[in-house]
Amino acid sequence: MKTRGQALRTPRAAGTAGVVFALLLAAAIVMIRLAIPSEPGKGTGEWLTDPSRRREVRTALELVPFAGISFLWFMGAVRAHIGDAEDKFLATVFLGSGLVFVATLFGAAAAAGSLLATADAAGAEPGGQLWLFGGHFTYGLLTTYSMRMAAVFIFSTSSIGYRLGVLPRPLTVLGALVGLALLFMTGSVAWSELAFPLWALVVGIHILVRTAANPSGSR
Repeated sequence: MKTRGQALRTPRAAGTAGVVFALLLAAAIVMIRLAIPSEPGKGTGEWLTDPSRRREVRTALELVPFAGISFLWFMGAVRAHIGDAEDKFLATVFLGSGLVFVATLFGAAAAAGSLLATADAAGAEPGGQLWLFGGHFTYGLLTTYSMRMAAVFIFSTSSIGYRLGVLPRPLTVLGALVGLALLFMTGSVAWSELAFPLWALVVGIHILVRTAANPSGSR
Protein backbone atom coordinates (compact mmCIF):
# COMPACT_ATOMS: atom_id res chain seq x y z
CA MET A 1 0.00 0.00 0.00
CA LYS A 2 1.32 3.45 -0.95
CA THR A 3 2.21 5.94 1.72
CA ARG A 4 1.12 9.55 1.42
CA GLY A 5 4.64 10.68 0.54
CA GLN A 6 4.97 8.07 -2.20
CA ALA A 7 1.67 9.14 -3.74
CA LEU A 8 2.75 12.77 -3.75
CA ARG A 9 6.07 12.05 -5.43
CA THR A 10 4.51 10.20 -8.38
CA PRO A 11 3.00 13.25 -10.15
CA ARG A 12 6.27 15.13 -9.75
CA ALA A 13 8.17 12.21 -11.28
CA ALA A 14 5.74 12.07 -14.21
CA GLY A 15 5.95 15.81 -14.84
CA THR A 16 9.73 15.94 -14.58
CA ALA A 17 10.21 12.92 -16.84
CA GLY A 18 7.79 14.38 -19.39
CA VAL A 19 9.70 17.67 -19.53
CA VAL A 20 13.11 15.97 -19.81
CA PHE A 21 11.84 13.64 -22.53
CA ALA A 22 10.32 16.53 -24.49
CA LEU A 23 13.50 18.62 -24.42
CA LEU A 24 15.79 15.72 -25.38
CA LEU A 25 13.59 14.43 -28.20
CA ALA A 26 12.94 17.91 -29.60
CA ALA A 27 16.67 18.64 -29.64
CA ALA A 28 17.42 15.35 -31.38
CA ILE A 29 14.70 15.85 -34.01
CA VAL A 30 15.82 19.40 -34.78
CA MET A 31 19.46 18.40 -35.15
CA ILE A 32 18.66 15.41 -37.37
CA ARG A 33 16.21 17.41 -39.50
CA LEU A 34 18.81 20.12 -40.07
CA ALA A 35 21.52 17.64 -40.98
CA ILE A 36 19.74 14.89 -42.94
CA PRO A 37 17.53 15.92 -45.89
CA SER A 38 13.91 14.86 -45.63
CA GLU A 39 14.12 13.87 -49.31
CA PRO A 40 16.99 11.38 -49.18
CA GLY A 41 17.80 11.79 -52.84
CA LYS A 42 18.65 15.46 -52.40
CA GLY A 43 21.74 16.70 -50.63
CA THR A 44 22.70 13.33 -49.14
CA GLY A 45 26.36 13.61 -49.98
CA GLU A 46 26.64 17.09 -48.53
CA TRP A 47 25.97 16.17 -44.91
CA LEU A 48 27.82 12.85 -45.12
CA THR A 49 30.96 14.53 -46.41
CA ASP A 50 30.80 17.37 -43.87
CA PRO A 51 32.54 16.30 -40.62
CA SER A 52 30.85 19.02 -38.53
CA ARG A 53 27.38 18.01 -39.67
CA ARG A 54 28.17 14.36 -39.02
CA ARG A 55 29.21 15.29 -35.48
CA GLU A 56 25.89 17.07 -35.01
CA VAL A 57 24.02 13.95 -36.07
CA ARG A 58 26.11 11.81 -33.71
CA THR A 59 25.26 14.18 -30.86
CA ALA A 60 21.57 13.96 -31.72
CA LEU A 61 21.72 10.17 -31.83
CA GLU A 62 23.40 10.09 -28.44
CA LEU A 63 20.43 12.02 -27.00
CA VAL A 64 17.88 9.51 -28.29
CA PRO A 65 18.56 6.72 -25.73
CA PHE A 66 18.23 9.19 -22.87
CA ALA A 67 15.00 10.52 -24.39
CA GLY A 68 13.70 6.95 -24.54
CA ILE A 69 14.67 6.29 -20.92
CA SER A 70 12.91 9.48 -19.81
CA PHE A 71 9.83 8.47 -21.78
CA LEU A 72 9.73 5.04 -20.12
CA TRP A 73 10.08 6.76 -16.74
CA PHE A 74 7.20 9.06 -17.69
CA MET A 75 5.04 6.05 -18.62
CA GLY A 76 5.87 4.25 -15.38
CA ALA A 77 5.16 7.29 -13.24
CA VAL A 78 1.82 7.87 -14.97
CA ARG A 79 0.77 4.24 -14.45
CA ALA A 80 1.84 4.36 -10.80
CA HIS A 81 -0.20 7.54 -10.37
CA ILE A 82 -3.27 5.91 -11.93
CA GLY A 83 -3.00 2.89 -9.67
CA ASP A 84 -6.12 0.77 -9.19
CA ALA A 85 -8.26 3.29 -11.09
CA GLU A 86 -6.81 2.37 -14.49
CA ASP A 87 -9.07 1.09 -17.23
CA LYS A 88 -7.62 -2.17 -18.56
CA PHE A 89 -8.39 -1.38 -22.20
CA LEU A 90 -6.92 2.13 -22.14
CA ALA A 91 -4.00 0.95 -20.00
CA THR A 92 -3.15 -1.75 -22.57
CA VAL A 93 -3.26 0.75 -25.45
CA PHE A 94 -1.26 3.25 -23.39
CA LEU A 95 1.46 0.73 -22.55
CA GLY A 96 1.59 -0.95 -25.96
CA SER A 97 1.75 2.26 -27.99
CA GLY A 98 4.40 3.72 -25.70
CA LEU A 99 6.66 0.67 -25.95
CA VAL A 100 6.28 0.44 -29.73
CA PHE A 101 7.05 4.16 -29.99
CA VAL A 102 10.32 3.71 -28.11
CA ALA A 103 11.25 0.66 -30.20
CA THR A 104 10.67 2.42 -33.52
CA LEU A 105 12.40 5.58 -32.28
CA PHE A 106 15.47 3.53 -31.39
CA GLY A 107 15.24 1.79 -34.77
CA ALA A 108 15.26 5.13 -36.60
CA ALA A 109 18.28 6.25 -34.56
CA ALA A 110 20.07 2.98 -35.31
CA ALA A 111 19.38 3.41 -39.03
CA ALA A 112 20.80 6.94 -39.01
CA GLY A 113 23.79 5.68 -37.05
CA SER A 114 24.37 2.99 -39.67
CA LEU A 115 24.50 5.67 -42.37
CA LEU A 116 27.16 7.48 -40.37
CA ALA A 117 29.17 4.33 -39.81
CA THR A 118 29.06 3.55 -43.52
CA ALA A 119 30.12 7.10 -44.39
CA ASP A 120 33.06 6.81 -41.99
CA ALA A 121 34.22 3.55 -43.54
CA ALA A 122 37.36 3.82 -45.63
CA GLY A 123 36.59 4.30 -49.30
CA ALA A 124 32.85 4.79 -48.80
CA GLU A 125 31.39 7.28 -51.26
CA PRO A 126 28.05 8.90 -50.43
CA GLY A 127 25.41 8.42 -53.08
CA GLY A 128 23.60 5.63 -54.86
CA GLN A 129 20.99 3.15 -53.75
CA LEU A 130 22.54 2.49 -50.34
CA TRP A 131 22.12 6.08 -49.22
CA LEU A 132 18.61 6.32 -50.67
CA PHE A 133 17.60 3.18 -48.81
CA GLY A 134 19.17 4.35 -45.54
CA GLY A 135 17.57 7.78 -45.73
CA HIS A 136 14.11 6.44 -46.59
CA PHE A 137 14.38 3.78 -43.90
CA THR A 138 15.34 6.32 -41.24
CA TYR A 139 12.54 8.75 -42.05
CA GLY A 140 10.07 5.91 -42.57
CA LEU A 141 10.61 4.61 -39.07
CA LEU A 142 10.51 8.10 -37.57
CA THR A 143 7.51 9.56 -39.37
CA THR A 144 5.40 6.66 -40.60
CA TYR A 145 5.64 4.34 -37.61
CA SER A 146 7.10 6.06 -34.55
CA MET A 147 4.97 9.18 -34.73
CA ARG A 148 1.76 7.26 -35.40
CA MET A 149 2.38 5.20 -32.30
CA ALA A 150 2.99 8.49 -30.51
CA ALA A 151 -0.45 9.62 -31.69
CA VAL A 152 -2.08 6.53 -30.17
CA PHE A 153 -0.15 7.15 -26.95
CA ILE A 154 -1.41 10.75 -26.83
CA PHE A 155 -5.03 9.64 -27.36
CA SER A 156 -4.87 7.05 -24.57
CA THR A 157 -2.99 9.34 -22.16
CA SER A 158 -5.44 12.20 -22.76
CA SER A 159 -8.43 9.90 -22.18
CA ILE A 160 -6.97 8.50 -18.96
CA GLY A 161 -5.90 11.92 -17.71
CA TYR A 162 -9.30 13.47 -18.38
CA ARG A 163 -11.21 10.63 -16.73
CA LEU A 164 -9.10 10.87 -13.58
CA GLY A 165 -9.18 14.67 -13.49
CA VAL A 166 -5.42 14.95 -13.99
CA LEU A 167 -5.74 16.79 -17.32
CA PRO A 168 -8.25 19.61 -17.89
CA ARG A 169 -10.50 19.71 -20.93
CA PRO A 170 -8.26 22.15 -22.90
CA LEU A 171 -5.29 19.78 -22.61
CA THR A 172 -7.50 16.87 -23.62
CA VAL A 173 -8.62 18.78 -26.72
CA LEU A 174 -5.00 19.70 -27.43
CA GLY A 175 -4.06 16.04 -27.16
CA ALA A 176 -6.76 15.07 -29.65
CA LEU A 177 -5.58 17.70 -32.13
CA VAL A 178 -1.91 16.76 -31.79
CA GLY A 179 -2.77 13.07 -32.13
CA LEU A 180 -4.74 13.69 -35.32
CA ALA A 181 -1.91 15.80 -36.70
CA LEU A 182 0.61 13.04 -36.03
CA LEU A 183 -1.67 10.41 -37.58
CA PHE A 184 -2.30 12.24 -40.83
CA MET A 185 0.41 14.89 -41.28
CA THR A 186 3.72 13.24 -40.43
CA GLY A 187 5.51 12.11 -43.54
CA SER A 188 3.90 14.81 -45.65
CA VAL A 189 4.50 17.92 -43.52
CA ALA A 190 8.11 18.53 -42.49
CA TRP A 191 8.80 19.13 -38.79
CA SER A 192 5.31 17.96 -37.78
CA GLU A 193 6.90 15.30 -35.56
CA LEU A 194 7.91 18.09 -33.18
CA ALA A 195 4.27 18.23 -32.10
CA PHE A 196 4.82 15.17 -29.89
CA PRO A 197 7.63 16.53 -27.70
CA LEU A 198 5.84 19.89 -27.52
CA TRP A 199 2.71 18.12 -26.25
CA ALA A 200 4.78 16.18 -23.70
CA LEU A 201 6.39 19.44 -22.57
CA VAL A 202 3.00 21.11 -22.02
CA VAL A 203 1.64 18.08 -20.14
CA GLY A 204 4.78 17.78 -18.02
CA ILE A 205 4.74 21.45 -17.07
CA HIS A 206 1.01 21.25 -16.26
CA ILE A 207 1.57 18.29 -13.92
CA LEU A 208 4.45 20.04 -12.17
CA VAL A 209 2.53 23.31 -11.75
CA ARG A 210 -0.59 21.50 -10.56
CA THR A 211 1.41 19.47 -8.05
CA ALA A 212 3.18 22.57 -6.74
CA ALA A 213 -0.11 24.46 -6.41
CA ASN A 214 -1.83 21.55 -4.62
CA PRO A 215 0.85 19.74 -2.61
CA SER A 216 -1.71 18.30 -0.21
CA GLY A 217 -3.43 16.20 -2.89
CA SER A 218 -2.01 13.27 -4.83
CA ARG A 219 -4.19 14.02 -7.88
